Amino acid sequence: MKKQKGFILFSLSMVLFTNAFAQDAKPLSQQMAATVMSIWKDSFALEGGKPNWSYDLGVILKGFEGIWENTADPLYFNYIQKMMDYYVGEDGSIKGYKMEEHNIDFVNNGKLLLLLYRVTGKEKYWKACKMLREQLHTQPRTNEGGFWHKKVYPNQMWLDGLYMGEPFYAEYAMLSHEDTAFNDIANQFIWMEKHARDPKTGLLYHAWDESKTEKWSNPKTGTSPNFWARAMGWYGDALVDVLDNFPVNHPKRQALIDILNRYVNAIQKVQDSKTGLWYDILDMPTRKGNYVEASASCQFVYAIAKGVRMGYLPADKITIAKKGYEGIVKTFIKNEGRVNLYGTVKVSGLGGKNYRDGSFEYYMSEPVIVNDPKGMGAFLLASNEMEMQQTLSVGKGKTVLLDYYYNHETKQDMTGATIQYHYVWDEKDNNGYSLLGHVFNKFGVQTTSNTEAVTAAALKKADIYFIIDPDWPKETADPKYIVQPQIDIIYNWVKAGGVLMLFANDSGNVEFKHYNDLTEKFGIHFNENRRNLVVGSDFKVGTFKIPANDPIFKTARQVYMKEICTEKITAPAKSFMNDNGDVIIAVSKVGKGTVFAVGDPWLYNEYLDGRKLPLYLENYKAAEDLVKWLVEQVPAKKK
Repeated sequence: MKKQKGFILFSLSMVLFTNAFAQDAKPLSQQMAATVMSIWKDSFALEGGKPNWSYDLGVILKGFEGIWENTADPLYFNYIQKMMDYYVGEDGSIKGYKMEEHNIDFVNNGKLLLLLYRVTGKEKYWKACKMLREQLHTQPRTNEGGFWHKKVYPNQMWLDGLYMGEPFYAEYAMLSHEDTAFNDIANQFIWMEKHARDPKTGLLYHAWDESKTEKWSNPKTGTSPNFWARAMGWYGDALVDVLDNFPVNHPKRQALIDILNRYVNAIQKVQDSKTGLWYDILDMPTRKGNYVEASASCQFVYAIAKGVRMGYLPADKITIAKKGYEGIVKTFIKNEGRVNLYGTVKVSGLGGKNYRDGSFEYYMSEPVIVNDPKGMGAFLLASNEMEMQQTLSVGKGKTVLLDYYYNHETKQDMTGATIQYHYVWDEKDNNGYSLLGHVFNKFGVQTTSNTEAVTAAALKKADIYFIIDPDWPKETADPKYIVQPQIDIIYNWVKAGGVLMLFANDSGNVEFKHYNDLTEKFGIHFNENRRNLVVGSDFKVGTFKIPANDPIFKTARQVYMKEICTEKITAPAKSFMNDNGDVIIAVSKVGKGTVFAVGDPWLYNEYLDGRKLPLYLENYKAAEDLVKWLVEQVPAKKK
């Protein structure tokens, strides 16, 4: 009953938030992004100064990345690219970057360069990333191995630095196959917690000085004097972001998840019960001058909401994030012709020329401002997560299994290693399914893959099985065909209630014979033809109009498919999209199960991410509609 009451209160609060900003029906993430773009149109300069390669920009642009993934609106990707291109030259040089300073803050923006490289394939972004990676190779370290925060701060690890360096480090290591780097990455968190965590409260001090000689450091422990909220926010956000690219079977992965759980238990205890927010100095809520702070509150909401969504935290921890987000919107968000964020402390550090001693009085002396980029970026991240909370229940507990066996094309990546590509989940370029995977994820469906010939055991773990464009000799020297024993396994699985999604391709680009041996079991035959031959940007040739009462595509009205094969159907299959007598999409019901078939890879990034198609073509909406429909076809499990 308590959980139901909490959900009702959260739903009510979201309605109130929507009504409060009814003049702009867009989600708050997009409203805040509009404010960002109105302040920083062409480059990133603070307070009228010169454009600066600042970590603040990276925080904001990670928020933009999340909006782009949630909407496929090219406005957000293009803004990321424009802002990064201001700094990055064709030779990979970065304007304003000085490696010799060994300032770990400078590494943070590398996450956006990795995104741009993975999406566009432009070499300049990879060159810039290699330079940032080189900084980490030479970054000064403590005796134990922890990164110094800056060269000018010898022997010091700061919580902030974990956010600035580790998520980039992990993604770069994943892409460049630096397997041993993950020990180093995990150790940075382990050592930081070991030295900075207070055993009584579980909170982490802002920084730790190994030498114990810095004026702000405790002579016995080396820690700074106080628990600064945003520092802890950086640390938590770093944890959930690093786990995105941390190997699932790595022996230290669980250590990171355990740290995250201890971390959340600690910040839960200091969450203000009335507002749902967190104070700038976390453990002194009643001390005169202390105040609830926006950026840290947003960071905590993001870390908790993402941690729950990804399964790192217990599900009931989401109530902390919901209460926190409600407080953020109520306390800090104001619509004043545009959406503004109040309540972010401009900066707080330790040491330096104008010496910062880490005292409570010091932290209270720093100005609290409106529309600080760190706060705005943290708000975008928190909002993206909380907006997804409204859709996660659609497919909660469901799993989609993408075949990597019958479709297994390979190539050499930038390191020379052989990798699988073409219609795989983690591929962000035109040929990948990263955005379709994100759509599944934001509707609560777990995405997995299968690298072996399909078995009954593998399908038993899946609710939806996705086969795409099986190989033939033109594509690989050793194609793996779907043969009768596997056909029987798939057929029996569907009959028992499985949902099968079959994407083909046009003639000359897919193996038809064995694929049709499977599809014909369900009354579907892919024709060896090629329809919708689009020349250049003649998008009309590939456009299909969808009627308003379509049972699958309930919101998408015009979609795009080019160079497709048509289908010939017999009972029990039925046509669900027909154009001039040609079957484009077919659905078959067999036993308790469902089969969806289309003669095109269709929903890959090139025609989903908004960067190529005109905005009137709604393939992203079609992907959302299809995922929701597929989930609806999964039979309810008996309790």
